[in-house]
Amino acid sequence: MISDFAFLIPILPVIAFVLTLAFGRRLPAGGAIFSILAIAGSAAISILIFLQIYPHGEPIHQSMPWFSVLNFGILIDPLASVMLVMVSFVSLLIHIYAVGYMSHDPGKPRYFAETSLFTAAMLGVVLSDNILQFFMAWELVGLCSYLLIGFWYRKPSAAAAAKKAFLVTRVGDVLFLAGIVLLYFNMIKLDLPSGTYLLQFTTIFENVSRIPSGQLTLITLLFFGGAVGKSGQFPLHGWLPDAMEGPTTVSALIHAATMVTAGVYLVARTFPMYLAAPDSLIVVAYIGGFTALLASTMGLVMNDIKRVLAYSTVSQLGYMMLGLGMGAVIGAEAVGISMFHLISHAFFKALLFLCAGSVIHAMATNDIREMGGLLGKMKVTAITMLLGAFALAGIPPTSGFFSKDAIILEGAYTFWQSTGDMLPFFFSAAAAVLTSIYTFRLWFMTFTGKPRSERHAHESPAVMTIPLAILGILALVFGGLAVSLFIPFVSESYEHELVVELAPLGGYALGEIAHAGTAVQSIPIIAGVGGFIIAWLIYNRRLLDMSRIIKSSNPLYRLLVNRYYLDNLFTDIIGVIITHQLFAMLGEWTDRKVIDGIIDGISGFLIACSELLRKVQTGVVQNYATAVIIGVTLIAISINIITGRF
Repeated sequence: MISDFAFLIPILPVIAFVLTLAFGRRLPAGGAIFSILAIAGSAAISILIFLQIYPHGEPIHQSMPWFSVLNFGILIDPLASVMLVMVSFVSLLIHIYAVGYMSHDPGKPRYFAETSLFTAAMLGVVLSDNILQFFMAWELVGLCSYLLIGFWYRKPSAAAAAKKAFLVTRVGDVLFLAGIVLLYFNMIKLDLPSGTYLLQFTTIFENVSRIPSGQLTLITLLFFGGAVGKSGQFPLHGWLPDAMEGPTTVSALIHAATMVTAGVYLVARTFPMYLAAPDSLIVVAYIGGFTALLASTMGLVMNDIKRVLAYSTVSQLGYMMLGLGMGAVIGAEAVGISMFHLISHAFFKALLFLCAGSVIHAMATNDIREMGGLLGKMKVTAITMLLGAFALAGIPPTSGFFSKDAIILEGAYTFWQSTGDMLPFFFSAAAAVLTSIYTFRLWFMTFTGKPRSERHAHESPAVMTIPLAILGILALVFGGLAVSLFIPFVSESYEHELVVELAPLGGYALGEIAHAGTAVQSIPIIAGVGGFIIAWLIYNRRLLDMSRIIKSSNPLYRLLVNRYYLDNLFTDIIGVIITHQLFAMLGEWTDRKVIDGIIDGISGFLIACSELLRKVQTGVVQNYATAVIIGVTLIAISINIITGRF
């Protein structure tokens, strides 16, 4: 059985990591062959296991004991199987592309070693059958992201971005760990049978109804705190755009196949817990919807081609969280809807970043204001990036249209009809319009018009354009081919784990989808096409002079270009005032008054005792003899009292 080899899925990239570090410098392309072959092997095993499970095969569950109530294990159900295929396949294409993109970089062996470990860590997250093992792989993902974002560590901006990513995501990781600890203590109290692994997902789901609702809500919110950090949700989203300091292929890995999808996967993996704590799902929905809209407004004014795509990632991750939050009214189908957009997004976002890398490789600049007129010189890159742009904007018949449409209409619209609250629907619809505008702004400024610099562009080599073509095809056809099959398949992941009877939040029974009228159904299409037309009129036809609007004297532009001053808030107020002035001063007071006070007190006491003893040492022999006689007499009296002679 191919399932017997499931453990090799993360192990093969780990072996590639070791071999590349050891022998990469002596091999062509920095030992990239190890990474490519290993990840190709992982992808092949993942695809075969997916075919074994699809459509109604038994999930694969392998486990071994670790401590008495903990274990290591592998769980591959429909949810995990689609993630394994996506992570391994997209990572494989990115590694092939990187052979050309990193061809002139002297750090190739280190790069391919780190990306192999990065991929292995993400595959470990997906395969974990318990929350503690999940957290261990999760932390390894964070470490690898730090190494790769700061890959060009001699650049101060890259080193700073790596530290920022590491520290910001640590905030979420601490919350996640606190949730695991709280969950552990709640599971201990349940008095489960001997031999039960307390933190195994199946055990948690079977007993979720026995955990007090208040504790469960707190646990799921703490888990979501970890997801907020890892998946760049408001207010911990600031590290993601700065992560563009690494190589573009690293950006593609982080934003499409690994890391940022881990937070969404965490909520999806523990979804039965959230469904039993619907208040947490409402928080997930509102944070996700607001993040989608907030990030899309900032994407409008960015001029760095990678930062535009970075904000689009933050926005699309918000859509995924919004889709999961809609589980409060549509039940487990929310997992299928959200994961459908995650997989679809992985294809077109990897495509967009790799196309951006192709442009940067040709132009040696990230600034779209210095580009223009590249369509005639880079036809493959331009056409494939246009396909990715259509998918990101949600224009039919691309994958993005089907996956985003499901979140907006099946999720947010049902929530509106069920609860009377239209805010999530407004967030998603408004973000769709803005996404289309900034996406096509990027494409028109890059590929149309006249060249705005003297740089001589050229098409990238085949090792870079072939992955673009493959991803372009997937961005175009995946959604239409998979929409009717994917969502039901993934939604069945928890068919047997949803043991809690839940009351609907509104008039619809849990899991019932509201059917929108024609006018509402056309909103996603109008948003995508309308944004395209607006961008075409402004940035291609030049019907509006944006220089009159985009200038420092415009307060709205200043607000957006400074990212709502959120970085200043966190850096200057939280970082300086709270962290430095409050905690640093408190630490200094503790060090000087408490720690030094205790040490000074002990030393003072010992010195006083020594001074007292020093006075006993008179140097007079008669005094010493008297002390000896008195001491011997007292000992003799004590012995006689104890033995009863007196």
